[in-house]
Amino acid sequence: MTDPKGVCARPADYLTPGVAYVRGWAEGKRAADDLAEMLRAFGLEVDLPGLKADVNVFGDGVVTLGAVRPDAARLLADLLTTGLTAEMTWRDDGRPGLGGTADSSAA
Repeated sequence: MTDPKGVCARPADYLTPGVAYVRGWAEGKRAADDLAEMLRAFGLEVDLPGLKADVNVFGDGVVTLGAVRPDAARLLADLLTTGLTAEMTWRDDGRPGLGGTADSSAA
């Protein structure tokens, strides 16, 4: 299974000379640690025991969530939806509006 960006490419079980696996894994590790920190703030660390960094055959860092309970997946989806909604609701200057866009009616 492979997607256009290679995220679903095979894990790097066998290493190829010249591929920067450590750099990719380190990027995945930083992202996994950041995600784990945020999830702990919402009490989810025990619900995602398979959260870990990995690297694919191309040397790209990836983060795997592992098996998760349905309620943990729902809560994670709710958190993502809430964050995206908040981002779209507030402009960069703190006023209501579509985030990151200029309000052409303001003069």
